[in-house]
Amino acid sequence: MRRRKEGSNMSPVSLHSLSDPHFSADTTAWLAAIVEDLTDAILSKTLDGTITSWNAGAERLFGYSREEAVGRPISLIIPDERLDEEADIVVRLRLGERIGRFETVRCTREAVPVHVEVAISPLRNADRTIIGASTIARDISERLRHANEQALLLSEMRHRVKNLLSIVQGLISIGGRRADDVQTFTEELNARITSLAAAQSLVLHSEDRADGACTTLGEILAAVMAPYGDDGIAVVDCDTVVGQHAMTSLALLFHELATNAVKYGALSNPDGSLSVDIATDAAAVSVFWREEGGEWSEKPQAGFGTSLLDATLRGLQGTIVREWRDGVFETVLKLPRDALAR
Repeated sequence: MRRRKEGSNMSPVSLHSLSDPHFSADTTAWLAAIVEDLTDAILSKTLDGTITSWNAGAERLFGYSREEAVGRPISLIIPDERLDEEADIVVRLRLGERIGRFETVRCTREAVPVHVEVAISPLRNADRTIIGASTIARDISERLRHANEQALLLSEMRHRVKNLLSIVQGLISIGGRRADDVQTFTEELNARITSLAAAQSLVLHSEDRADGACTTLGEILAAVMAPYGDDGIAVVDCDTVVGQHAMTSLALLFHELATNAVKYGALSNPDGSLSVDIATDAAAVSVFWREEGGEWSEKPQAGFGTSLLDATLRGLQGTIVREWRDGVFETVLKLPRDALAR
């Protein structure tokens, strides 16, 4: 026997044909076997809503056996809030109307709502009098779940792209006004975009982790500081969790500190040293960025990097304190844990 494939067009012709007097007993049995074998739920009912047939697909979808369902009202699988929908269907069936595919909700034996696609046709007797209806119901819960996941992913992608483009646009706009020459502007912009790329790599890595965990403050520091090597740099590890929304801001923040260290501070001098220590408590994380042996002779002028640091800290609800004393430059960042975890 050739079976109808799952996913083929829904059509209630089978149950309708069973009532046709021109079909032989063998043909009727053959059609009944097809109906029974289909993966879709196929059932019939009288015009007053009494269930008269119930195939194996209906058993699987709704959880009631054939013996439990036949003879009971169709409201058995219709949520209370959808009963008006059934009343409208009966009116249309009495007029001989075939109701094409539409999406609705039915409920299982355990009262679990299930999203279905339904097609309904009137059933006629030998005199062509409408005596009931045949219904085909297909479970579309999985399809809707995939559609919702896809919509969520697209929304998240748009959000991330928009955020990154906004950041890059800001870097270009403000950096272009403050740069001394095109080459300097290009080099600084490339370095900042590289830092953004490192942050995004951490985001993707965190999403790929089976345990669903995000990255840590120590991992972000290591990624941003990697291009500068190990000589004269001591960075403490820290397992404080950083959420996906805070990663980019932190990467930019540490990148600006490192860039300033290369241009003016400890990393501009072969004999300079940089240390990063971290202290934590229940509410906040404090980062102590200390540079010794920098080339500045006085407090550096505030520039774009300083403005970017301040703006980033505001976004993270954090604070920054800078001190220059006896050849040592120290920056102290205080970051709330709840802001970091977002």
